[in-house]
Amino acid sequence: MIKNFLCTAGFIFICLLCQAQYRVVFKLKDYPQQHKNDSIFIAGDFNGWNPYIKIFGLSTSGETADSISVQLAAGNYQYKSTRGSWQKTECAISGADVANHELTINSDTTIELTIAAWKDDFKPVEKVHTASKHVHIMDSAFYIPQLNRYRRIWIYLPEGYANTKKHYPVLYMHDGQNLFDDYTSGFGEWGVDECLDSLIKKGVQACIVVGIDNGGEKRLNEYNPYKFILKRQQLDSGQVFLPEGKEYINFITETLKPYIDKKYRTLADKSNTIIAGSSMGGLISYYAMLVKPNVFGKAGVFSPAFWTAPAIKTLTDSIAQNTNGKFFFYAGGKEGEDFINDMKDVQEMLGEKSGAMIYSVIDPNAAHNEKAWRQWFPEYYVWMMANGFNTVIKLKD
Repeated sequence: MIKNFLCTAGFIFICLLCQAQYRVVFKLKDYPQQHKNDSIFIAGDFNGWNPYIKIFGLSTSGETADSISVQLAAGNYQYKSTRGSWQKTECAISGADVANHELTINSDTTIELTIAAWKDDFKPVEKVHTASKHVHIMDSAFYIPQLNRYRRIWIYLPEGYANTKKHYPVLYMHDGQNLFDDYTSGFGEWGVDECLDSLIKKGVQACIVVGIDNGGEKRLNEYNPYKFILKRQQLDSGQVFLPEGKEYINFITETLKPYIDKKYRTLADKSNTIIAGSSMGGLISYYAMLVKPNVFGKAGVFSPAFWTAPAIKTLTDSIAQNTNGKFFFYAGGKEGEDFINDMKDVQEMLGEKSGAMIYSVIDPNAAHNEKAWRQWFPEYYVWMMANGFNTVIKLKD
């Protein structure tokens, strides 16, 4: 199930104004007959994953068209069918969730829709908590004075923390709902706690992880240092998101980090202060490294949504020389050529302008989702904690 703005999975939007457009026809082929009078809608990364947009609606009654035609730019997309809400989304014949359908556009295309079943025809599966014993809620409503808001904060304390006087590096991560607990996640969790439990047992340096929940509908504001206009269609005037990224990072550095350093046994210097996130969280993590080079020394930049902030390249060009930390860049090959090229442009400029140490990964078989980020998190963490390039940790037996 996909919930707009609550998490990052599948959160890719393609700019349609500056690329060649192709005619894409979605046509109903086979679908369940229990809801004959309900319209079916196509929701995807080309329309902001909105489950109810009339121009993306098809009828099963025969009174209106059983197909729609839209214009899309060349590229890779994902989509899913709904009956107007994410509670009424398509699913497998067993009732299990199905992955987003993938679509590559490089010419006029017709897609025949086959829908096995609808999620609301099955009894809801009760989600369970999956966070390990090393994770707890530090505060359910931690105050953000820079934005006059409150936010839930999670914390992971490695095994043995309570029985020693050891001090630890701290990793600050965004989208806290999706890091540790499947119960609170929108598309499945990263499994950060289970990953670290396993790696620490293998000898990788332990750390404290601080997870900051995203702000829901404010996510695109808080994770972007620049004004952003989201256009879902060529003629759409767009939804405007005013920038709050600067204030959000100031919250972490001026309010949250001092609190964490005072309450817990941390290594507070920049080489032991790390920041990471995906999509918009990748963008704001990269921004934090640029503007706070004396605070953050390492960053995990997963599937960064640089396309929402073109000015990040100008910022890189102007101040990257102040940065000399470690950067891990990751993108999935199925996220689209433009998406990947944006990341390459930024990391290449960073490499030219700074003394940063850069590790870049492009997984040709991966998409823009928690499954991919969970898969690559161990690689990121091991490299981030290694002493330069000299330490090699075996991840698999």
